[in-house]
Order: sequence, then C-alpha cells, then structure tokens
Amino acid sequence: ALFKASLDARCFVGGSLLYSPQVGQIRLPGTFVAPWQWGWFLISNAFFSFATGFSDPSGRWRSVGLAGMASVFVLAVVSGQRIALALVPTVTVILMVLTGQVTNLKRFLPILGGLVLLLGIAATAFPEVVQERIDSFIGRWEAAPADDFILHQFAFTWSRLRGSLIGLGLGRATNSARVFGKTSLVETWFPKVMHEVGPLGLLAFLVFVTAITVLTFKAYRSVKNKDLRSIGASYWVFILFISYQTYYYPLDVDPVAVYYWLMTGVILKLPEINRQEQEELEKLEATQEKDPKLKKKGRIKASKKGKGKRQKAKGRVRARTI
Repeated sequence: ALFKASLDARCFVGGSLLYSPQVGQIRLPGTFVAPWQWGWFLISNAFFSFATGFSDPSGRWRSVGLAGMASVFVLAVVSGQRIALALVPTVTVILMVLTGQVTNLKRFLPILGGLVLLLGIAATAFPEVVQERIDSFIGRWEAAPADDFILHQFAFTWSRLRGSLIGLGLGRATNSARVFGKTSLVETWFPKVMHEVGPLGLLAFLVFVTAITVLTFKAYRSVKNKDLRSIGASYWVFILFISYQTYYYPLDVDPVAVYYWLMTGVILKLPEINRQEQEELEKLEATQEKDPKLKKKGRIKASKKGKGKRQKAKGRVRARTI
C-alpha cells in the first residue's frame, strides 16, 4: 500500500499526519481534520474580517479587520484550497454589493492595491506555486464542474431513496456514524439532508433556514445605530450564503456550523444591544441636564471643538488668499 499506517505517524492533538513527498502528499497535524474545513474557515473569515474592516467604529480595529482581509486573500492563494481561492474574492464582491459598502470604495481600494502588489510580488518570486494553484483549480473544475457534481449527488440520493419521502435515517450519509451501520458517501449538503430525512425533511430544513434568514434580516434592519446595522448586514450575508449553499456541507461540520448559530444569535440580539446603548446615552444626557457642572463641561468641550474647527477654516481661507 502506498499510504501504510505506522506508529511513527501519530498525532495526539487534532488532525492527521500524511507524509509521502514522493507523490506530493504532505499533510501535517492541525486544528482541522480535513482540508475542506480549512478552506471553509477561510471563507467564513472573509465575512468576519470584512465586517470589522468596514463597520467597526474604532479606526484601530478597522485597520485590524482590513489586515485580516488581506491575510485571508493571501492564504486563499497559498493554502492550496481551491474552494477558498474561488469563493473568498466572490464573497467579498457579494458583501460589497449587499451591504452597500460599494459606495465606500476609498476604504477598500488601498487594501486592494496592497493585495495586487503583494500577489504580484509573490507571482514574480514564486511563479511555479501560483501557476500550480491556478492549474489545480482549473483542472478540478474541468474534471468535476460544481453544477454537474451536485446534480449527480441528487441523482445518486434519489436512486437510493427508492421513493421514500422520509429518507433512510439519520447518519446514513455521515461517515462518522459508520460504526453503527452501513453509510453512503454524499459530499453535498442538500442531497445529504435528503438522503437521511427524505424530500419532506429537506423541505422542512429549507423552511427552517428561510425563517432564520428572514428573522435575522428583520432584526438587523430594525437597528438604528449605523455601525451595529452595518455589522449586522455583513453577518446576515453570511447567514444567507451558508443557509442556501449546497456545495460540501459546512453546516454539518465545524467550524462553520459553530459560526452559523453564533452569528444567528448575535444578529437576533442586535436590537437589544442597540436599545441598551440608547438607554445609556439617554441616561448620560439626563445626568448632564441635572448637573450644571457636567453640562457646562460639555459645552466648554463643544465650544473648544468648534473654535478649533473655526481656526482651521480661517487658516485655510488665509492660505487661499495668500
């Protein structure tokens, strides 16, 4: 056998070890037990880094978010994960459009320029690596286009169901359940759900995620705070994307399954967070109204701020006059 089991190739903390450089197979132990998990980790973080980079009220954290976006882009190229290479740029474009940040290009253009420069340097320094990634993606798509693959999985599942509307049972398309009985390998999400719980179960699941998508949309749209609303929009696009995509099954494995339910809870909590912030602001204003000293301090700060702005304006006028 080419990949013979050995006690020397053991791993105590996560992942699996595969080392056969003679055939180009090297996999080191890591947090994720499958390469696809690493790819979907990058795809998920494209959403989260975008939310921070474009919506965080703190300039420092916006910088961190933009740096995170750059890191995700670079790792999508060098990681060898074809799905990340395809979806990270696609997800970013979708986020720009659906969140309305397409009008805020002045914040995105610097990072885009940096990415182009960085990838250009990498392509010049390591042309064979970049070309290999591109060829790998094209070769994979030509060998098994995503649409054909998904349709084939649906056809395979339907042939196994033999007319059953309630499926073959939970775990029948989950490899980790193979110790309990015979399982089938189904690698796309909706066919997998249909295989286990049938067309009726798949319909119920779609109704369920649609309800989540609608409720989270209404929740974030009800928020008045601009920053919270913008963050909620990015998280909602993540919910929308994961709810209806069927390529692979990120909702069935970590880390995306964890992120999905966490973001659902965060979005549904946003109106409450917004209300609490509004109450704190009203309390602060009421305290200032009751205490003349605090009110006077606030006025002094405001007047100083206004005075500074007026002085700057006068300086600009003088400069133009000169």
